[in-house]
Amino acid sequence: MKLIAGLGNVGSKYTFTRHNAGFMLIDSIAINSGLALKENSRLKCFMAKFSNNGEDYLLIKPTTFMNLSGESVRAVADYYKIETKDILVVFDDLSLELGKIRFRPNGSDGGHNGIKSIIQHLGTKDIARLKIGIGPQSSIPSEVFVLQNFSKEELEKLKETLSIAKEGIACYFTYGMQVAQNKYN
Repeated sequence: MKLIAGLGNVGSKYTFTRHNAGFMLIDSIAINSGLALKENSRLKCFMAKFSNNGEDYLLIKPTTFMNLSGESVRAVADYYKIETKDILVVFDDLSLELGKIRFRPNGSDGGHNGIKSIIQHLGTKDIARLKIGIGPQSSIPSEVFVLQNFSKEELEKLKETLSIAKEGIACYFTYGMQVAQNKYN
């Protein structure tokens, strides 16, 4: 089984904030696949399962809020016995321009508290990730910037980006990290 974990914050006031780009991608995959995300309070997430080309996938949106995302990812991985190599984390990235995506096989948290929590709970930096650009950051502090809503124009651009990201995820799970990086980074 493969796990795709989109990061964000729960609650209607966060729905269209920059920090919820990971949630938006999971929602988009679910809608396009006719899936309903259902809350699993024990695993601290909304989740949906589906199969594609003989492989089982699990989509999750942690309900722990961004800074504690690792609690949910760890709980789901343990419950379904998903190896770290089969996890892809999707999240927003301030250093990437809006409209850009970037696959990475591993690395530091880069100052992102959601990734920091996941690294801490899984005990490794070797976690595949897909970063969704939300920059450039304005002159306001990053913790304020990421909690601002996207403008209508930015949401249109993000919609296109999420479509490309979905193709990228399919490429990643079919052909691997190197091919996905070469094609989408």
